[in-house]
Amino acid sequence: MLKKIIVLILMLVLNNTATYGYEEIENFTERAIVVEVSNENEKIYDNFITVQNVRLKILSGKYKGQYFDVKNNLTGNPAYDIEVDEGDKVIIGVNEKKDGSLDIYITEYTRDTYIYYLIILFSALLIIIGKYKGLKTIVTLIITIISIYKILLPLMLKGYNPIFITIITSFVIVITTITIITGLSKKSASAILGTLLGVIIAGTIAYLVGTKIKLTGLSSEEISMLAYVGVEFDFRGLLFSGILLGALGATMDVSMSIASSIEEIHNVNQRLKKRELFLCGMNVGKDIMGTMSNTLILAYTGSSIPLLILFMAYDTPFIKILNLDIVATEIVRALSGSIGLILAAPITALASALLAKKSK
Repeated sequence: MLKKIIVLILMLVLNNTATYGYEEIENFTERAIVVEVSNENEKIYDNFITVQNVRLKILSGKYKGQYFDVKNNLTGNPAYDIEVDEGDKVIIGVNEKKDGSLDIYITEYTRDTYIYYLIILFSALLIIIGKYKGLKTIVTLIITIISIYKILLPLMLKGYNPIFITIITSFVIVITTITIITGLSKKSASAILGTLLGVIIAGTIAYLVGTKIKLTGLSSEEISMLAYVGVEFDFRGLLFSGILLGALGATMDVSMSIASSIEEIHNVNQRLKKRELFLCGMNVGKDIMGTMSNTLILAYTGSSIPLLILFMAYDTPFIKILNLDIVATEIVRALSGSIGLILAAPITALASALLAKKSK
């Protein structure tokens, strides 16, 4: 076991080809293409590893157009190995030392090109099918992304309370999204109210239950790694923030659908009373909440399939599975989000019915 640990450490060190005798003055991340590659075996502490001798042509940055020979070590674990072939485009790390020497290593395959193609296809379909509303949807998506990456994450990284910051960000996302898509109206007001109250209820339930059953918020490797970034995080707060954001989209969908339905029904028959409008909204909500709750639960289950297969493979007792922190976290996440979504239906229906009958 000790040998394996030593070998793994050596592989990681060799793969990064770090030379600690010199002070690094610059570090770059660049694009490159594999021009030539050959494999050979090397022995390290009675273990053989595959080393790829790779010739790279750098495609971007300071060293664009230049060729370099690098070693790419393969551990035999596909989760960590980046096995390249001639013609592959890759992302590389370039460490420039004080004496002018370079350490170059392959960090990832180039994947962003096809991601951009998907984004273009998605945007094109929104505009073609949704016309002007599709264009407004793209604008709201951009605002959502900016809100998360320019407000939520930076403030969390500075150590601010994650739950409070997430609630503020949710307000920004919900209000701007619904207002841009539908304009300022009674429909948008009731949809905003239903969404925000539904999400706050989901977060409150998750917080109360999570605190009672002692969820740590440390159920994934990524969260555990945050302990080393130099900021004192509230990990449980991060967990509940994730639950709030996870429930936001589905809850907004339910609230918007109910508010739109009640507005249409009222426009067709303005003699309907508040109670009748409310019941019409609830009938719509009953149909939607079932499918949307399913959506939330399936989304969380889908992300946990490898873990569920592992439990089945080892015949793990159900009582043990249910009480594991990582499993309990996902259950609380899915159920609290679904409860918030369900309660958003009557809140939105009531608000829509009251506002529809209110004098202009």
